[in-house]
Amino acid sequence: MKAKISDAVVNRLPVYRRYLEDLMHEDVERISSNELSKRIGFTASQIRQDLNNFGGFGQQGYGYNIKALYKEINTILGLDMEYKMVIVGVGNLGQAIANHTKYYKNGFPIIGMFDINPKVIGLRINDVVVQDADNLVDFLKENKVDIGIITTEKEAAQGIADRLVQGGVKGIWNFAPRDLVVPKNVPVGNVHVTDTLNSLVYRIAHIDQE
Repeated sequence: MKAKISDAVVNRLPVYRRYLEDLMHEDVERISSNELSKRIGFTASQIRQDLNNFGGFGQQGYGYNIKALYKEINTILGLDMEYKMVIVGVGNLGQAIANHTKYYKNGFPIIGMFDINPKVIGLRINDVVVQDADNLVDFLKENKVDIGIITTEKEAAQGIADRLVQGGVKGIWNFAPRDLVVPKNVPVGNVHVTDTLNSLVYRIAHIDQE
């Protein structure tokens, strides 16, 4: 049985991917773990350990081929496939996500948007018409959506998560400020903005103690 990769390792993979993408834009062809360490801030040993979970990919005395490693990390993360997404809650945040065209370019098309506000229902955003949230489950079942994005108020989030699960989504990207209860086979990515702001304020308040 294959060993489970820790969440910490998985969370570092997108960081590697981002830095490798920058290196490709700089026309850098290869890099050692020590050089990558200086750019990212992780230790060279940590980088090697992380990548060794998936086969290593480096050559002693040569380092990592940047394009090849970038491609491998894309495959590991599952970014070599397309993931259809819907947004539930088309307020300012939902609209900002819908208008972020990078998602569409990178294999994350937003194919549906839903809200309960009559003033929003019927709006067309990036060629997608906002529908009544009552239509959500039927839409999900008809369109085989991979990811549901929740940008509603806290009080509505769990009910929306229940409907997303009922409709068969594979994962939930949650921007609502509450933890969701979902089946174990439906992973949730939480983006709790207030939590990260509070953590930042703590570091500001205690900067003299570091």
